[in-house]
Amino acid sequence: NDSINTIVIATRHNTHSDLVCEALKARKNVFVEKPLSITRDGLLSIDKEYKRQQSSGLGNSHLMVGFNRRFSIYTQKIKSLLTTISEPKSFIMTMNAGYIPSDHWVHDVNAGGGRIIGEACHYIDLMRYLADSKIIHVAARGMGKQNSTKYNYDNVLITLGFADGSFGSINYLANGSTSFPKEKIEIFTSGKILTLDNFRVLRGYNWRDFNVMKNWTQKKGQANCVKSFLNSISSGETTIAYDELVEVASASIDIDEIIRNQS
Repeated sequence: NDSINTIVIATRHNTHSDLVCEALKARKNVFVEKPLSITRDGLLSIDKEYKRQQSSGLGNSHLMVGFNRRFSIYTQKIKSLLTTISEPKSFIMTMNAGYIPSDHWVHDVNAGGGRIIGEACHYIDLMRYLADSKIIHVAARGMGKQNSTKYNYDNVLITLGFADGSFGSINYLANGSTSFPKEKIEIFTSGKILTLDNFRVLRGYNWRDFNVMKNWTQKKGQANCVKSFLNSISSGETTIAYDELVEVASASIDIDEIIRNQS
């Protein structure tokens, strides 16, 4: 349809890569909910089609994954503070993700790809964005015995290493209490600390011009994420660098493979 220039993909995870490829072939802008792809083959197909279009001069489609936490007002404040620091950073990110029954489609490797690829990718992207450096190392360990049905590969400790010397851990956990906040971020660098509690309260320790930032409601950046994508269509500026989208998707698939093959 020539009167439509943009496609939004919010289907089950296993359909994302094929639909992204079809939309790119039709020279549409694409907003796809995470994940970009649940398989390496799907990711390679997207990469091939995206680069074919970019090199052919046939169009300049904007591709965006719904990594809204990048666009939170809290994340933007953290980013502005970290840009004043030249030293490596250490990140501790905890997702109290909550239990999902074992028969839910998100656990199905062929439909949902599992919660690491499908959900923990949010925090892989967030850490990549705040580190502002290429991911050069991934490691992970899942809780419980291999193929345990109780834990469904969604209680995982992830560690990432970055080219600038920064590193971080992501505690993605489904075995906690729903009465505890879902998300917590801690950042240590250059004699300073930042803590973000559930995207409501950001605190700074030993920052010259910053102490605290609060809001009564969560600000996870959903609205700003969509606005940024729409602005990119009109302005022609990229919202999230394509290479970072691929980097985060590839790291997510790597981590899932590690925990599924652990002994």
